Amino acid sequence: MKPLNVGLLGFGVVGRGTWDVLRRNAEEITRRAGRPIRINWIATRTLDRAREGTRGAGEVNLTSDPAVLVRHPDVDIVCELIGGTDAARTLVLEAIAHGKHVVTANKALLALHGNEIFKAASAAGVMVAFEAAVAGGVPIIKALREGLTANRIEWLAGIINGTSNFILSQMRETGASFAEVLKEAQQRGYAEADPTFDVEGIDAAHKLTIMSAIAFGVPMQFDRAYAEGISKLSRLDIRYAEELGYRIKLLGITRRARVDGREGIELRVHPTLVPAKRLIANVEGAMNAVLVKGDAVGATLHYGAGAGAEPTASAVIADLVDVTRMHTADPEHRVPHLAFQPDQLTDVPFLPIGEVVTSYYLRMRVDDKAGVLADITRILADRDISIDAMIQKEPDEGQFQTDIIMLTHQTVEKNIDAAIAAIEALPTVRGKIVRIRLEELN
Repeated sequence: MKPLNVGLLGFGVVGRGTWDVLRRNAEEITRRAGRPIRINWIATRTLDRAREGTRGAGEVNLTSDPAVLVRHPDVDIVCELIGGTDAARTLVLEAIAHGKHVVTANKALLALHGNEIFKAASAAGVMVAFEAAVAGGVPIIKALREGLTANRIEWLAGIINGTSNFILSQMRETGASFAEVLKEAQQRGYAEADPTFDVEGIDAAHKLTIMSAIAFGVPMQFDRAYAEGISKLSRLDIRYAEELGYRIKLLGITRRARVDGREGIELRVHPTLVPAKRLIANVEGAMNAVLVKGDAVGATLHYGAGAGAEPTASAVIADLVDVTRMHTADPEHRVPHLAFQPDQLTDVPFLPIGEVVTSYYLRMRVDDKAGVLADITRILADRDISIDAMIQKEPDEGQFQTDIIMLTHQTVEKNIDAAIAAIEALPTVRGKIVRIRLEELN
């Protein structure tokens, strides 16, 4: 049977990994897809690297002009692996306009422009597949779009940035500071020279936006995501959390919620205390994991490598196989891009972070004198915030200040914000209160 031809945009780490895995497992992939899949065009700025990487592979067309590839009649599927958003958006839309299916690993592209891209693809009758855009080799998109389709998804929580998870794991294990571990992560190649997207939660928010849209049948709305990173996290809080039976993870959380009788969706990324007994709390290093709660199936955990050449290539090629299988199918009978039929997406509002309901870890430095604790608990009680657990540290010898650590029961975030402002105004409280959200993930 005639092969399906793939044009590869980009021959970096993932592009080279896709080439290598597709070549190595060609026979197995053909048996699964029903016809051969071959890369016949590569567009890259590093032509010498591509020539070296494809040497001895027969006829592969190389170009430094990606527009040639996306318009070429001998390309059936355009595989976008260049990253970024502006050039990638232009090329993907151009490919769709020329009737080509698209496979992409670009989470930022989809989080920002997915609605436009999916609309164009539906109008053109082509597919856009994006398993590799979230959690690398972990097939979480397929699980949400297909495996859990019988369920009403209630919530999901994910460790979806390997760089941040590596940093938090190392801080907990070694007691080192954020700055020290970040330097190590950069030396090992886990973190970029500019790590902002990873450590400030932006990368995770891109991925969470995609998963939320699929889980709840809503359009992509990255601008409604709340993102808070780990750069200000102290090893002291990691140690105190451990004493209380928790571990701190950078989680992406999205859930159905009801506030004042209104249905809404939470969409938030931030450091989170998770009970140490939960499986997801024990995901260490650069690994990813996503916990999904469906009404019928209960909780399912999806775990694996979230980055790297071959784990990501595994997801890219899985998409290529899916597109190959469905290449000749009636577009009306393909799996919808966001799991729900396009005309069935709903416009449920996303909740601002102030309306989120969760529990909290609070650490405050206070004068070691009578009445301080009573003042603090009174402020909390006035705002209907109850205390679940508390530690009061003994002051060091010769010192007259101490740390108080509290865990609260669930409350609305705007209430905890008001309480923190009032507590910080007390003359016996020194400096800023550290506030970290807490999720039981029952």
